Amino acid sequence: MAAGPGPGAGPGAAAWGGPGWRLPGRVLELVFSYLELRELRSCALVCKLWHRVLHGDENSEVWRSLAARCLAEEALRTDILCNVPTYKGKVRAFHHAFSTNDCSRNVYIKKNGFTLHRNPIAQSTDGARTKIGFSEGRHAWEVWWEGPLGTVAVIGIATKRAAMQCQGYVALLGSDDQSWGWNLVDNNLLHNGEVNGSFPQCNNAPKYQIGERIRVILDMEDKTLAFERGYEFLGVAFRGLPKVCLYPAVSAVYGNTEVTLVYLGKPLDG
Repeated sequence: MAAGPGPGAGPGAAAWGGPGWRLPGRVLELVFSYLELRELRSCALVCKLWHRVLHGDENSEVWRSLAARCLAEEALRTDILCNVPTYKGKVRAFHHAFSTNDCSRNVYIKKNGFTLHRNPIAQSTDGARTKIGFSEGRHAWEVWWEGPLGTVAVIGIATKRAAMQCQGYVALLGSDDQSWGWNLVDNNLLHNGEVNGSFPQCNNAPKYQIGERIRVILDMEDKTLAFERGYEFLGVAFRGLPKVCLYPAVSAVYGNTEVTLVYLGKPLDG
C-alpha cells in the first residue's frame, strides 16, 4: 500500500504528490509565469524539478512575465537596467530599490522605481535608504547623479537608525555613527561626523562627472565598503563595519536633482 503524506504535512500535501510533480518543465514554466514573487519562492522549495524550472533560466517566461508586471515600462525600455542582463536580475533590482517609505519627506521616488527626485526645499539635506539591507554576504549596486551635485552629494550605507533628513546643507551620510559616506563633491570620506581622509587615495583624483555610474561593493564577511568607477577599482573606503543590517543610501541638497540606484547582486571578482 502506498504511503500517505504523513502527519503534519498539511491539507495540500497529497495534491503535491500527484500528477503536478510530473508536469513537463514547459508547462510548469507557463503556470509559474502567473505567480508573484512570494509564491515563486514557496514553489522553489517543493522539489528539485520546480527549483530547476524556476532558477535554471533567469530569462525564462516566468521572470519575463514577473518583470513586465512589477517594473515600470520606463525601467525596461531605457538604459537604467542596462547592467542587469537578466529578467530575474531586474526583478531582484526592483525589490532592492529605494524605499518610498524610508526617505526624507522632501524627496519622492519616480515612477521608474529606481530614481530619487529631491524637491527644491531650502536649507534641507535629504536622503533615502533602500527597501532591503544586508547583514551578511557580498553585494554590489550602482548609483549615479542625473542633475547638479550642489555643495554636498553623498553615497554610502546607513543603518535603520540613521536620519534621512536634517536642517542645512550638510553631509548627512556620515554625520553620525550610524552611516558611512563618500562625498562626491570634495572626495572626502565621512563617518561619525568626521572626515576620514580623501578618496580615492591618489594625487589629483578626478571629480565626479554627472551621469557617471559609481559601483558600490559591500562585503559583510570582510566588513568593508569599496567603490569602483567604470572598470577601475578605486579601493576600500571603510573597514571594520559593524555586524548589523546596513542599507544602501544617498543624501542630496540640490533642488530638483535626481539620483538613481540599481542593485546588481553579488559582485564579480577580477
